[in-house]
Amino acid sequence: MDKDLLKQNIKKNAPISNAELEQVCKHFYPKSITKRAFLLTQGDICKFEGFVLEGCFRIFTIDKKGNENTLYFAAKDWWLMDIDSFMNQTPSNLNIQALEDSKVLLIKRSDKLALYDAFPSVEKLFRVMSQKALVAWQRRLIRNHCLTAKERYHYFDTTYPDISSKITDKQIASYLGITHEFLSKIKKQS
Repeated sequence: MDKDLLKQNIKKNAPISNAELEQVCKHFYPKSITKRAFLLTQGDICKFEGFVLEGCFRIFTIDKKGNENTLYFAAKDWWLMDIDSFMNQTPSNLNIQALEDSKVLLIKRSDKLALYDAFPSVEKLFRVMSQKALVAWQRRLIRNHCLTAKERYHYFDTTYPDISSKITDKQIASYLGITHEFLSKIKKQS
């Protein structure tokens, strides 16, 4: 699999020399995932960080009542993992499922930690990426607390049209924290 998209993503996040970029990218290995297959299952330990080359994934948890709660979606040029499980090597609370046939590049935890030791710029790169992800999570939390369900839906639909077109209304409702029926009412009013 071609790693050009990964290289572009890394370069836009932090300055890194071409030699270091090549060293980073050689530690990523390709994996193809079929539609509905799981890259990570709740209870397993997350041993990878992933970068999406093609397709779309849903990152979600299933609560004790059997309800699915979607944390986020990851499409082309997005990163995915369970950071808690990955960093602490504890059982995951998340599922990562392909919503369509997909291709990812994965890096093992041990390889990522070795890159940190070998190249200070790589540690800076992933720190910057982590900070950007934290900002995105914070903004999502604020939207969830400050916007109505209708406003959250319109924000999602206009901000992520490529993802919105690939997923079901049930999955969108799970992401928004509302019922499928309530989402149907919102869509009828629009």
